[in-house]
Amino acid sequence: MGTTWRALAAGALFFCGFAGAAAAQAPSDAQRAQAREMFQRVIAFDTSTEGAQTPQMAAYLAERFRAAGFPADDVRVLTSDGFAGLVVRYRGNGTGGRPILLLAHMDVVPARRSDWERDPFALVEENGFFFGRGTSDNKAGIVHLASTFLTLKAEGFMPTRDLIIWFSGDEETTGATTEALLRDNRDLLGNAEYALNSDAGGGQLDGNGRGVAYVVQTAEKTYASFTFTARNPGGHSSQPRADNAIYDLGDALTRLRAFQFPVMWNDTTIESFRNSAGVFPGAEGQALRRFAERPGDRTAARTLSNNVSLSSMMRTTCVATRLAGGHADNALPQNASATVNCRIFPGVAVNDVLSELQSIAGSKVEVTQLGPSSASDASPLRPDVMQAAARAAHASYPDAIITPYMSAGATDGLYFRAAGIPTYGVGAIFIADADDFAHGLNERVPVDSFYKGLTHWRVLLTDLAGPRS
Repeated sequence: MGTTWRALAAGALFFCGFAGAAAAQAPSDAQRAQAREMFQRVIAFDTSTEGAQTPQMAAYLAERFRAAGFPADDVRVLTSDGFAGLVVRYRGNGTGGRPILLLAHMDVVPARRSDWERDPFALVEENGFFFGRGTSDNKAGIVHLASTFLTLKAEGFMPTRDLIIWFSGDEETTGATTEALLRDNRDLLGNAEYALNSDAGGGQLDGNGRGVAYVVQTAEKTYASFTFTARNPGGHSSQPRADNAIYDLGDALTRLRAFQFPVMWNDTTIESFRNSAGVFPGAEGQALRRFAERPGDRTAARTLSNNVSLSSMMRTTCVATRLAGGHADNALPQNASATVNCRIFPGVAVNDVLSELQSIAGSKVEVTQLGPSSASDASPLRPDVMQAAARAAHASYPDAIITPYMSAGATDGLYFRAAGIPTYGVGAIFIADADDFAHGLNERVPVDSFYKGLTHWRVLLTDLAGPRS
């Protein structure tokens, strides 16, 4: 969760008729103790690429589910290239429709003890926070979902539809465990109707600890990287020529720097702009309102393009991120290359971006895609999901304003959307901007927010998969 969604959410309200605070059951002392103990255990697993302990964490969680009475056939550990994923099926009576998927990821980015103030792989409670690698990204989501399953199972709750957990093992790197699930074990997902992702969305706290905004992630940009390569016969540096691989590459990157992809929009961005107009001062607020009322308005788009967070919500973006070139100080370069990273607007084909980049680069520079990518369309703004997410957020934070948003980054949700399963980021963590250190040093979550996340998921699941009165 980054500054983009916080800026867009800060003055937002989605469908103002939604969302009175839900009457919700707070977690019992027993569930709080269970969740705390589980949080401590999963933080202790070094599930980064360096620690490679996703198989051990998956085995631990699988045993917890089996011990709680989930049939062995409904608890499946899937392994892939040293990583592991976990599927858990909570069977319902089928009266509520097709299954709902519930997503989280077990892996974390690396963390070194020498850099941290505390051991990153030991849960530390201090000054109202839980510290540890993965506390916010995304092991709180793991514990929220697992504890909610265990608690509802112990209470004898019968969902009206199957609820299926997928805990992936490599979201922070290749996503191979999720790709393998969708490719080789799609039957385990039971023709799911949609997915709820704990690794996206979430809430913002103000300086007084009050929940002021909550966003539901309904779209993600496609992540794709490309290589720009210029080649040349080279020669001796004492005899420079007009044709030079480094200069040719530089000319191509200069053209890329000046280029802007066309302005685009979807239901998510229009609603987000409309909701955010009140918080942005002056011309930007007016431009947000104008763009929401007249999508594609050129005057509004020019104003919004001056704000990098807002501009990224209106178009595909591509930027040079790495450079390499030449082979000796006294030789003309035989090749020069740059990595260009793109975040592609939902619905735009990666090949179309490749063609545009080649046109920008010109005939002296070759553009190739660097590695695979997965593209996906935005998920529809389903009233049932949006209303349930609002009620879940308002159960603990009744003043929070609710809006959908599109992420410039990517999560496992990208793969499920690409596979035709609409996905909604409905993470339960509320946190202040100043305390958000996901991927950084001294990662933390507020203790109070962690426990309120148990209420959030209970409300969400019993709303969408519980009996109607």
